[in-house]
Amino acid sequence: MIFALAYLSTFTLFKSIKYFIDSKFRKSVIPIEGSVVYSPLYASVEHSGIYIGREKISNIVVDSLFNRESTVRLSSASEFTDSSWLGNKIYVSCDRDGNPVGNEIVATKSKAHVSERCYYGLIYSNCHSFSIKCLEYSPQHYVSKQKTKALIVDDNYPKPEIPEYGSFTDSPTNFRQLKQLARNKLNAKKWLLWDWENKQEKVQEPDWQEIQNLYQDQILNPQFIQQLHQELSELNEYQQEISDENIPPKVVNQLKQFGQNLQNILDVYQKSKSFLELFPESQLTYRQLKQSKANLQRLVDEIQNNKSIQELVRKMGRNYISEERKKQGKISSRSKDEVHGIHRSADLMCLLPNELINLEDETLENLFYARLLEQNLLTYEIQGTTLINGEQLEANKKWTGPIVACLDTSASMSGLPMKKAKALLFAIAKILNNEKRHLYVLVFGAEGQIKEFQMRESQDLSGLLVFLDQGFDGGTNFETPLQRAIEIIKGEKDYTKADILMISDGDCSITSKFSKYLNKEKSELDLMIYSVLCAGAKKKDSFSDEILII
Repeated sequence: MIFALAYLSTFTLFKSIKYFIDSKFRKSVIPIEGSVVYSPLYASVEHSGIYIGREKISNIVVDSLFNRESTVRLSSASEFTDSSWLGNKIYVSCDRDGNPVGNEIVATKSKAHVSERCYYGLIYSNCHSFSIKCLEYSPQHYVSKQKTKALIVDDNYPKPEIPEYGSFTDSPTNFRQLKQLARNKLNAKKWLLWDWENKQEKVQEPDWQEIQNLYQDQILNPQFIQQLHQELSELNEYQQEISDENIPPKVVNQLKQFGQNLQNILDVYQKSKSFLELFPESQLTYRQLKQSKANLQRLVDEIQNNKSIQELVRKMGRNYISEERKKQGKISSRSKDEVHGIHRSADLMCLLPNELINLEDETLENLFYARLLEQNLLTYEIQGTTLINGEQLEANKKWTGPIVACLDTSASMSGLPMKKAKALLFAIAKILNNEKRHLYVLVFGAEGQIKEFQMRESQDLSGLLVFLDQGFDGGTNFETPLQRAIEIIKGEKDYTKADILMISDGDCSITSKFSKYLNKEKSELDLMIYSVLCAGAKKKDSFSDEILII
């Protein structure tokens, strides 16, 4: 068997390790009547049945998965494993000494069910339900007061309507329950391979380091963590099962390291759980979290408890419209109804006449409505001001576009100010991502010191975490990042309507020459600069439209 790790999911990696050990270092057996047998199908799914002798297995065979119909049939070993993606492996119930165990009553009763039709479900009335039903015919009890862990089913999971031909159980069942019952009814303490094909297969040793890397590069979501808990539990049981067997110390040590790797991932997840729950779209891996220098719990505390950050993030959302601000100035020569240009929108009052042509053709009518929903119709762009008592009332401004954020990483920002700044950036990144808006982050220090990161997709939150570990820890120069931000807004198509967010401690200024240049660009590009101070008191400057303190 060749371990093509690139194509194996982590669900199958432990099974592959287990098969390597079972086939190379453990003995093979032949089942007896009433033995429980199972074959690994794929991922975390097994198919089970009851061996009745003469190389026949009584088991549920699915007739129609769509109609949830199945029939109890007698299958050969080949037929029993033909649905497996992991080869033709069959495991047999054995006692502590490695001898196959079974029960004649179990075999007889399982054979009596052959040809019976039954409902089939993945959770209710599956192949394990049939095997459990057959084991329950045995009067034997090898485990006193057996504790069987019930299968927990989501309350939202509907209990199926069982058809007239019935099922083998009304309760959800799984493979773990089957193994526990086999221990009680058959004294099954080990599970060994049956070499039913009578061939000595050469099994290649897995690449232990590559397996470790694959686990460390998996996204830490609840589904993967649940899988890790399950695999770690199975691994502990397996290590106990083979503890009295002659397994090479090197392999035993590799197995321990594999288990330690799983535990390390779970520990890091637990430490970062609050951050990952707050940012599920971040898609962070164990490796990325280990490489990050950020204290994620402190970031979460700052995001959840800093009212100033929460208020600023609220303003960044599309649902927020800034308060009307009055500004003294000359009365504009443009009237409220002046056509300023053409753009794409869903404003039917300003629709260009040629867009209406599509409504005259039944074929093109759907195209018109599609463009309307996408806000992609050609319309006149109307701009202007409203005059009240000689004062110019600015139109309410929405923070609806992309953001170019400039983060000061000079020495004066170290400690609490930087913690606040990173918390703010992550909170902003989350809301921009939810609203499909772009974020461009510049970290800067002294003159000429700048690094860039562009966040386009939700998974780029993981890249942002790593990127924000970078800094300069020196002096401060605002002109370098502001100059670059203007270049991005002018040169990058996705940022033509962006605003600038300057995050610093305010301990810097710009020259009058650069201030004139910046104000000219702001006017031409119709952009705003919002400064956020992470330390100190509010200070006026020559370039910010609004200054906030967090």
